[in-house]
Amino acid sequence: PELIRDFLQYHETIKNHSTRTVDAYYIDLRLFLRFVKWNRELVPQDTPFADIAIRDVNLDFIRAIKKADIYDFLSWLARDRHGKKQMGLSVSARARKLIAVRSFFDYLLLKRELISSNPAADIDAPRLRKTLPVYLNEPDAVKLLDAVRGPYAERDFCMLLLLLSCGMRVSELAGLNLKDVNGETVRVLGKGNKERFVYFGETTREALDTYLPERNKIVLDDDRALFGSRDHRRLSVTAVHRLVKKHMLAAGLDPEQYSAHKLRHTAATLMVANGVDLKTVQEVLGHEHLNTTEIYTHIENTELKIAAEANPLSRPAPKETHYEKDPVI
Repeated sequence: PELIRDFLQYHETIKNHSTRTVDAYYIDLRLFLRFVKWNRELVPQDTPFADIAIRDVNLDFIRAIKKADIYDFLSWLARDRHGKKQMGLSVSARARKLIAVRSFFDYLLLKRELISSNPAADIDAPRLRKTLPVYLNEPDAVKLLDAVRGPYAERDFCMLLLLLSCGMRVSELAGLNLKDVNGETVRVLGKGNKERFVYFGETTREALDTYLPERNKIVLDDDRALFGSRDHRRLSVTAVHRLVKKHMLAAGLDPEQYSAHKLRHTAATLMVANGVDLKTVQEVLGHEHLNTTEIYTHIENTELKIAAEANPLSRPAPKETHYEKDPVI
C-alpha cells in the first residue's frame, strides 16, 4: 500500500535506517495488517496468511484500527500464531512488532498528520526477562583461538580475535573492508549506519599483519572486502556463524551455548572484569544507550563480593568445633 511505501521510504531516506531494518518493519507491518483483516473476518478464516493481500489497505482502513485490534494482535502472537507449528512468539519478537506498529502510527500522526491519534501510543511493550549474558571465560577464549587450524587459519584466527577483542557484531565483521583497518584502529559501520572507530591490541595487529598478505593474493567479487570465502565472495554473516561453530567444536566447546554473538559478550565481559569503565565499553560496542551496556556489570562486582564475605554465616566453622546431636526425646 502507498502508505506503507511512504513510511518505509521515510525510514530509509530520512531516518537513514539500514535495508535490514526497513525490511523488518515491512514484514512486521504486513503481518499486522493481515491479522487485522483476518481477525475482522474480511477474509475466510482458513485463508493462509501468506495469501492475505494488503494492497487494498487504505487510509480509511488504517483509521478504523483501534487499540483493541493491537491488543488482539499481541495476544495472537503470544498464544496462537496462525499457520505455525510452534505456539506463540518470543517476548522480544512481540516487542519488536509492537515497535513497528507504533512507529507506523507515529509517522501517520506526526509526520503526515493523516490521523488524529496513535492507538498504539499507550500500549506497554511485552516485558522482557532480564538474563545475564552468556560468555566465554578467558581460558576458554584462549582455547578457542588455539583450536584454529586448516587452510584458512590466518583468516579465521584474525576474525575470532576481532570479535573477541573489539566486541563487533557478526554483521559488522562481515561488512569490514580493507580500507577500514588503519594502524591500530578499525572503522566499524554499526546499526543505523553509525560509524565508530575501535582500537585493537598488539596481538590483533600481528594477526592482521599475518593475514593481509594472504588476503592480497586472492581476488573477490567485492574486492573491497576484508574477509572472503573460498568461492571468492565477501564472507557472509551465515558463513561467519558456521566458522565460529566449527572452531567451537574443535576446541571442545558447546556451539549451541556459545554462538558467534556470544564472542561479543565475551569481549565486553572481559573489558569490564579488567577495569574498563562502562562508558568506554558502551563506545566500543556501539550501544546507543548506557543501560544496554549495564548487563555486563554482573562480573567481578567487588562490593557485592565483600558484602557476601562479611556475612558471618559465610565463614567456615573452626575445625575443632564439634556439634552435639539433638538429644533423643
